Amino acid sequence: MSGSGSTAGGVGAPTLSFARASKAFGPVEALSPTDLAVMPGEFVSIVGPSGCGKSTMLRLASRLEQPTSGGVERSTDAIAYVFQDATLMPWRTVRRNVELLAELDGMPKAERRERVDRVLEVVGLADFAEHRPHQLSGGMRMRASLARSLVLDPELFLLDEPFGALDSITRIRLNIELMQLFHDRRFSTLFVTHSVDEAVFLSTRIVVMSPRPGRLVAEHHVPFPYPRPPELRYDPAFAALAGEVAASLESVH
Repeated sequence: MSGSGSTAGGVGAPTLSFARASKAFGPVEALSPTDLAVMPGEFVSIVGPSGCGKSTMLRLASRLEQPTSGGVERSTDAIAYVFQDATLMPWRTVRRNVELLAELDGMPKAERRERVDRVLEVVGLADFAEHRPHQLSGGMRMRASLARSLVLDPELFLLDEPFGALDSITRIRLNIELMQLFHDRRFSTLFVTHSVDEAVFLSTRIVVMSPRPGRLVAEHHVPFPYPRPPELRYDPAFAALAGEVAASLESVH
């Protein structure tokens, strides 16, 4: 384990905790008994090889799956889950897609509209509210997915490689937008990514997983204060930390 302290989070009881949580799918053990706590206002990224159980941890956190052994506890039911695909309904406008979760939650129409207007402004889609998904770029569709999750003011954000299918320029732009959202709202976050640079730019803490059955093998604290400027990626300290995380990944292959 390495690190030099965190710039956010770490106060109070965990928002999310794994206590010797494991998961098997039939004879396949996807996740070894795992302990991990995500504190209020903490942004934790998980990096590791494909198939190591990263997405399984998110599914356990969201209660889409139940652990085979051990437990997963949350201090809140105000959660948002953003998948690798934007999962927008093609027949709905951006506005109608973004208000979906609030609609299902029974939020009054006037409040729903006010919240949707606010989050569309935050993610830069106010001018595209009446467009349909096929009229948007990949990055804009992912912005709409983020906006849909923000409408209910989540206390816990679960993100499963949301930018993995985007080109590098769009990905960096959305990294900046997500970082700013985290800085402004300080929701607890568990973020899965294959990109070491992305993890270092966004996170307060990075955990590294081994190949399946996944287990946590290293932890790196990220010392850079928020908000983080885009040029941080060119700072020698950033490169050094990214190198440490990459070395942890190499050590488990």
